[in-house]
Amino acid sequence: MERFLWVCLAGAAGTGTRYLIALWANERLGPAFPCGTLIVNLAGCFAIAVVMETATALSWPATVRFAITVGFLGGFTTYSSFNYETSRLLELGATGTAVLNVAATMLGGFAAGWLGLISARLLLGR
Repeated sequence: MERFLWVCLAGAAGTGTRYLIALWANERLGPAFPCGTLIVNLAGCFAIAVVMETATALSWPATVRFAITVGFLGGFTTYSSFNYETSRLLELGATGTAVLNVAATMLGGFAAGWLGLISARLLLGR
């Protein structure tokens, strides 16, 4: 239960950080391109790789590792988890599985988003 609470707390911090970065990017760089989202996705990919490599090398406690990766970075960006898991599949030589993960995530994400849009419009009578 303690690990769960740390993950939740860290997730809230990650979500808040993502929000503040999005505000900052929109104010400084404008709304024409989703710079805030790009910044957090790229930063999250970098951070999860650093954290996982460091946690493994230094034998960090599981609760600390989960709080940072699942909690903070999960709240910050879920893309970081997708990137890490896909990179790990490639590193393990599971190229086909990695490609399938990318294709299913990208195509599935677009399809799910489109279906969600259509469903909402139908429910709202638009």
